[in-house]
Formats: sequence, structure tokens, C-alpha cells
Amino acid sequence: MQAIPSSADIAAAAAALQRGELVAFPTETVYGLGADASNTAAVANIFAAKGRPADHPLIVHVAAVTQLNAWVQHIPESAQRLAQQFWPGPLTIVLPRAATVNTVVTGGQDTIAIRIPAHPVAQALLRAFGGGIAAPSANRFGRISATTAAHVRQEFGDALACVLDGGAADVGIESTIVDCSRRVPVLLRPGVITALQLEAALGQALGYADATAPRAPGMLDKHYAPMTPMMMMEADLLVELAHSLTRQGQRVAVLAREARSPMNPQLVWLNGALDAIAYAHDLYAHLRQLDAAQCDVLLVEQPPQDMAWFAVMDRLQRAAAGAGHL
Repeated sequence: MQAIPSSADIAAAAAALQRGELVAFPTETVYGLGADASNTAAVANIFAAKGRPADHPLIVHVAAVTQLNAWVQHIPESAQRLAQQFWPGPLTIVLPRAATVNTVVTGGQDTIAIRIPAHPVAQALLRAFGGGIAAPSANRFGRISATTAAHVRQEFGDALACVLDGGAADVGIESTIVDCSRRVPVLLRPGVITALQLEAALGQALGYADATAPRAPGMLDKHYAPMTPMMMMEADLLVELAHSLTRQGQRVAVLAREARSPMNPQLVWLNGALDAIAYAHDLYAHLRQLDAAQCDVLLVEQPPQDMAWFAVMDRLQRAAAGAGHL
């Protein structure tokens, strides 16, 4: 059974944040690499640790809606509707930043990404700390996100002040991001909360991201990427290509859904769930396991082309674009 961080563990992590140090902690989506969002030097340490570009904004996590006024200029009705429906939870809302917010956190923009996580460990840490925690995913920039404490330690070793272990993340992919800083709310990053759910809560259709939309985490073409070169394809083609490559002496890693594994010692084969939510929960753990197998290529069976799989498809496309290159 997974041990839950004690109150002493939480207090120690909060004290580390107050000293300007970096702390990894679980959220329901993925593990975050956290720093005091009001401490410019501490936030800069996040960028340095991850190798993250300075213009790539961070998400600020807070414990409750009552803390928003310290970070945002105002909360439009659209954001209030979404907050009421989905917070605490796996939703990030982009709003006009308060004048006092350091633009190191926002990637130089006049908007800020805010989230209230639901994970009990994240909530305990936020309450103990008492302020906002800036926290991108706890992995090297562009690489596969961390969904367990072990993944975080694989990425950063002993470089962090502490890693709070809250078990495997419940959702397994990053939060949905919605821009509410302009007249029409816009979906910037898909997640487990779908566009249909967002539109139902808003009572209006979402707009489309364009060149004027705020930059948000996870929007780069290459992201969530394994070191192993990766291709995504239909089931029949996947099996055919796997056969061909192994006959050429290559070792092949496969993440399948319905394709069946042929008996071949050159294949490292994992089956993802048929359900989109369960598949997303395991996605990064599966990619990390297959990447660690050090095969010549990673083949992923293409998921269904429907709304339930939109967020998974987004992550896989960006992972394939960056795999073996970043």
C-alpha cells in the first residue's frame, strides 16, 4: 500500500518552498516541480532545472478561489462558471494577471495560468505553504511527464529539496487549459475535461486558438517525447512494420490497443487500455517503460478519431514529433 506523506513531510516541503527551494509534489494530473511563485529566484530555478525556455509560462497552483485576487486582475463570468463546475480539479484557467505578478512566472505575458488541484497532498502542501506554487510537470523540458514519485527521481536524482510521494497520478495527463482572458473562452490544451463539458458549463461555444492567443504550457509541436524515435500508425500497418523491422535485426517497442503481439523476442510489447480515460492514466508510464527498453524504434497504435481520445491524440502527436530529437 502506498504511504501517504505525513504532516511532518508536508511541513518540511512547505518550509523548503519558503526557503526558495524546489519541491516535487503530486497532483491528480501529473507530478509538479514546484517553487514559491512570488520568489523570482526560486521560479528561475524551475527553468534552470528543467532546461525550460524563459518565454514558456508556468501554471500557478493555489488552494482556494479566495486566493485568486493576489494573482489576477479580475475573474470574468466565464471563468467563474468553469471554476464552480471544475475546481478543485484538472482544469487550468488563463486570466489577466495582477500587476504585482512577476512576469518570470507568466513567460513575459500579461496573462497568468491558474489552477486549484484536487489531489489531497497538493492541497495539504498549498495550505501549509499559504501562497501560490508555480509548478510545471516534474520532468526535463519536452520529455515524458512524470506520473509517479519514482519518475521524478529518475529525472532529477537528488537535486530537489524533497519529493512528496502521493502514489500514481489519478488522471495521468496534464490539465485542460482554457483561456478566459478575452471575450470568448478558448481551449488551449485538451485534457480529461472535454470541450463538450466546458461548453456545457459555459453555456456557449468555445472559440479557436489563433496567433493572438496566450502561450500556454504544452502547446509546442514537440513535447512529452521519449528518447526513442517514435511513429504512430494503424494496427495492421503497425504489426506489418514490426515484423519487417525485427527481420532486419532491429528491436522494436510497441504500445498497442487492439493489435495482437506476435511471438518475437525482438519485440517489447505493451497493451494500452481500450477506454480513453484508462489509456490516458497509463500513457506516460507506458512510454517511459518502453523508452527504457532502449529499442531502435517505438511504434504506437493510433487511437480512435473521436472526441473522447482528443487529449490522448494530442499528447501522442507531440511525443512523436519530438521523439529522438529533443
